[in-house]
Amino acid sequence: MSVKNRATANVGAGLWKATGMWAWLFFRISGVILALYLFLHIIVISTGRWTASGKTLNSLMKFFDNPVMVVLDLALVVAVLYHALNGVRIILLDFGIGTKRHKLMFWCAMGVVVICFAVFAWVGFTFIATGKGALS
Repeated sequence: MSVKNRATANVGAGLWKATGMWAWLFFRISGVILALYLFLHIIVISTGRWTASGKTLNSLMKFFDNPVMVVLDLALVVAVLYHALNGVRIILLDFGIGTKRHKLMFWCAMGVVVICFAVFAWVGFTFIATGKGALS
């Protein structure tokens, strides 16, 4: 059996096998999603100042008050929860806490994400089912 040198040990398909690599990738993706959301959020909220009557902002709020946007809000909740909890995990690892059980910490954080998502999904789909929108 040959031993690969350190420089080429993780090259190729082996790079995408470990839990840490997927955590790293999803952390970056969720960060980009949150940055894009923040940019769009600022633009939408700023439309209230751009228009004299505020009709544009009201029409945007009515647009956001539909089931598709509620589902996208749920996706935003998942991105925020994942990014926050994985960030806390990384900070703990930087301080040397849980380095021997970093995979367990990751899966516990993902369990919290799933539980919180289930609660938010239940509330969101109850919102859709009852048709009680904020602007109804």
